[in-house]
Amino acid sequence: MSSINRQWVLRNRPKGAIADGDLELVERPVPETGEGQIRVRTLYLSLDPTNRTWMNDSEGYLPPVGLGDVMRGLTLGVVEDSRSERFAVGDVVTTAAGGWADYAVMNAADASRVHRAPGLPLTANMSVLGMTGMTAYFGVTDVLKAKAGETLVISAAAGAVGSIAGQIARQRGCRVIGIAGGPEKCAWLTRDLGFDAAIDYKNEDVGAALDRLAPDGIDLNFENVGGDIMIAVFNRLKV
Repeated sequence: MSSINRQWVLRNRPKGAIADGDLELVERPVPETGEGQIRVRTLYLSLDPTNRTWMNDSEGYLPPVGLGDVMRGLTLGVVEDSRSERFAVGDVVTTAAGGWADYAVMNAADASRVHRAPGLPLTANMSVLGMTGMTAYFGVTDVLKAKAGETLVISAAAGAVGSIAGQIARQRGCRVIGIAGGPEKCAWLTRDLGFDAAIDYKNEDVGAALDRLAPDGIDLNFENVGGDIMIAVFNRLKV
């Protein structure tokens, strides 16, 4: 095991796009493992839109990352030291407690063991089998309770959550309309993912497109964006 722990820390609050100097790669000692804790060596880290949100000095569903703190993010890694009965050395886990670093020490309760699915890469546990996939699955099945024959509109449909949600809804017999930016993304939705239709919000009026594609109204909305797109969809929901 290396004695050096490389970490990406937040140095500045970005103004718009992230710039050089907002994040800094630093080297610190690998922390010691305490009672009830595990030390995890990172194999993969996830880069998500919410990482940019956490850099802002504003409250959300989680507090912002503090200046000088390790950048928060979901990681997948292997346990290299354990002082907890919950995990053994060699276990593969996912956690949001460590952030963007080579090594992280955390309470065992802050990690989840990865169960490897035959035929799927380990990284699937950070996407379709991880938080992204679970958000899409339970959003469609438990929150929306989507049923066959219903019309579902998904914003940011070419994104990680939206693209999975649309496929799950199609398997349940829904008519799925995706909203995405650009002809390539829209073609991908209908050609490869099986969406019934796609709206290119960059090149067409979303409201007019919804009126054309769902003249009888919209049953369900999987909302990922907000703003004007959300309002256009909400104004056409069946009530």
